[in-house]
Amino acid sequence: MKVSELPYKRVTLEDAASTMQDIISRIKNAESVDEILSAREDYLKFNTEYSTANELSYMRYSINTADEFYVAEKDYYDEIGPQVKSYFVEYSSALLDSPFRKELEEKLSPVLFKSMEVRRKSMSKEIVEDMIEENKLVSEYSKLMAGMEFEFRGEKMPRAMLTGFFKSDDRETRREAYEVLGRGLEQHKAELDRIYDELVHIRDRMAKKMGYKNFVELGYYRMGRLCYDESSVATFRENILRDITPVVARLRTENAKRMGIDQFMLYDNDVITPGGDPVPGGGKENIFAAARVMYHSLGEETGKFIDMMLENDAFDVDSRKNKWGGGYCTEFPKYRQPFILANFNGTAGDVDVITHEGGHALNSYLIADNRFALELNCGGMETAETHSMSMEFFAWPYMEHFFGENAEKYKYMHALDSLSFLPYGTIVDAFQHIVYENPDMTPDERNEAWLELEHKFRPHISMEGMPYLKKGTRWQYQMHIYESPFYYIDYVLAQTAAFNFLLASRENYDDAFARYIRLSRQGGEKVWTDLLEEAGFTSPFEPGALKTLAEKVEALLNEIKR
Repeated sequence: MKVSELPYKRVTLEDAASTMQDIISRIKNAESVDEILSAREDYLKFNTEYSTANELSYMRYSINTADEFYVAEKDYYDEIGPQVKSYFVEYSSALLDSPFRKELEEKLSPVLFKSMEVRRKSMSKEIVEDMIEENKLVSEYSKLMAGMEFEFRGEKMPRAMLTGFFKSDDRETRREAYEVLGRGLEQHKAELDRIYDELVHIRDRMAKKMGYKNFVELGYYRMGRLCYDESSVATFRENILRDITPVVARLRTENAKRMGIDQFMLYDNDVITPGGDPVPGGGKENIFAAARVMYHSLGEETGKFIDMMLENDAFDVDSRKNKWGGGYCTEFPKYRQPFILANFNGTAGDVDVITHEGGHALNSYLIADNRFALELNCGGMETAETHSMSMEFFAWPYMEHFFGENAEKYKYMHALDSLSFLPYGTIVDAFQHIVYENPDMTPDERNEAWLELEHKFRPHISMEGMPYLKKGTRWQYQMHIYESPFYYIDYVLAQTAAFNFLLASRENYDDAFARYIRLSRQGGEKVWTDLLEEAGFTSPFEPGALKTLAEKVEALLNEIKR
């Protein structure tokens, strides 16, 4: 069935209350493991209905944030979502506190119970009203960003279209596009500062109500992290600073000189290839045709996957006003249907949608029958992003279908851009730790903190002369900072795993891809560090763990330079 035809029906708070209260009561009063397992089956049925309705409503809102019906539906789930989550946590607590817990863990999964323990630490009835307020502010930010228009050379366009000019081979065009972005954001400075300030204080208030020092600890629990903590991430950030940052600064500075650039500016950061980065030919139709060829070449199962996605119109990739400005992959559990939203802008990033978001969607397809797929999904977000970022690299042998004679240039650009991302993504994470450890910072102090991190992790980049952005406001259009606190480091962690898969694929592609599929197929049944060990890779949380990786990736870049 085509995604546009999937039936939607609101799941009400009354439905949730009656169903979940009955399930929780049955678990608490159960006299056998079988009675609890029967109640769990009913929980899974309800969760399937609720999650599907919630995701369908959000998807239809995000493709048109001016659609009054789905705006109202999204607002409804924002309103009831915290209370429903409270019921889900109460359900988890009933299992965790059951006298049959040991037998349940044996019949189900210790990882599932560990996940429930973390979930219980992330939620309290005391913060339901705060969560509702948080959701409203996130929606306000999302609508603000989606509704922004920027006038560039006589044409009004959404931000997603404007950013396509960041990759122009003409330096003046890039500079002008960044200036337009900065001036456009500055017009909304008061709103952007207010929304974030309110979000920070609401999140801090929630954490303190639950007995935490600040939002950092609560934020980690909300991310569902099972195999690493704040200190692990601190070590990882130091690994990036010590072993990745110098390599990126050296490579990007050398590459800039190759392009005739003496002073590396912010508006130079999106272009890597002399003469302009390669762009896919043939538009959307050719990209989808090439995707079909690629996924069929990878195997029978991946071929069936892409056929299903294309036949069900499970993509929305056209950029337009009032469409959410980012990209994502979601799924509708009841229909076992993944869906990808993106904003094509004629750059190589359009191909990355097919590979990156395609990696998420493929994982959803592969784990649809896993017995814990609904409860554990694919694992933590670091695991989810490992699926997507690794698929980007496994797509390399098929790049000629997208870029023709420029396929090799794309590979160099992709690898250097991915390596360059590691310090940037670390800035995003470090910034959030600073902000939530110091919730009373002023907007100017937050901007200063961002600038200091930029100088530390990306010393080769200058923002001199850039309207608004030179003040340290780049973070305001990094939507994760507002919408999904502490998510962004998952991309950085996953990128290190993806590079390991890339290096392995250069030695034995079939073996590396088989290891990747095995990792993806297991979903959340194993924690990320165990999945890495099984795949033959070192944990990036060990001090010095990235030194060898940095050396090997730099050697690879020098080998494939075009």
